[in-house]
Amino acid sequence: MAPIPTPREKRLVGTSLKMYFDLHQTQTYLDAITTLSPQAQKANIDLFIIPDFLSLVPAKAKLSSTTILLGAQNCHSADSGAYTGEISAVTLRQAGVQIVELGHAERKRDFAETDEAVGAKAAAVVRNGMVPLICIGETKCSVIASQAVGFAVEECKGQVTAALALVPSDADVILAYEPVWAIGASEPADAGHVLAVTQNIRAMVAGRSGRTRILYGGSAGPGTFQKLKDGVDGLFLGRFAHDINNLEKVLQEMAQP
Repeated sequence: MAPIPTPREKRLVGTSLKMYFDLHQTQTYLDAITTLSPQAQKANIDLFIIPDFLSLVPAKAKLSSTTILLGAQNCHSADSGAYTGEISAVTLRQAGVQIVELGHAERKRDFAETDEAVGAKAAAVVRNGMVPLICIGETKCSVIASQAVGFAVEECKGQVTAALALVPSDADVILAYEPVWAIGASEPADAGHVLAVTQNIRAMVAGRSGRTRILYGGSAGPGTFQKLKDGVDGLFLGRFAHDINNLEKVLQEMAQP
């Protein structure tokens, strides 16, 4: 008798709008992305969108009849308090958020955010019933391939350890591997490099009982996933996906075996 095939882990793909769109452009994009929900659902893909904070509540209403997951771009580690200009995980959960992006390289660059701060935020996200999407990745790339992998693994190890230090082992988390040097580049990181690094990242979290999905981000586009599908569970897309037609192309690619 032939063995029963193991069900494939649901693939995951989405994008952050960062601060590129105004309110009206965001609403137009949300209207467009809702049309992709049936396609994603049929292909067993979790699709997510991370708009700006002001758009979260109307976004929840627009996505309510779809399976698209709603994300936020950041949160504070405290549930309440005198933190002017911040937003709590409590408020995000009340707004219908399901995923919270944390630790992006731009946050570390522009706001001096530390790995330990990311860990405290991740704990707050989990504490409030949401899934943290934690960005990790090395800042520099060596021209020597074997050395580049070693540098990346070492830097990512510290980031993963700090980010998950306060997160229960049974909590679901998403790790987005984004080599900082590949963000905004003309091409994504070499597939061999990504596969080698993500294999090591999986080993780092092998003892967790909760689901840990690993995404690749950093100039990802058409053809990226098929090269990486043996090492990642999906893609975290940048400006490429701000054109809804491009996002649809990636969904079609990810729907393939």
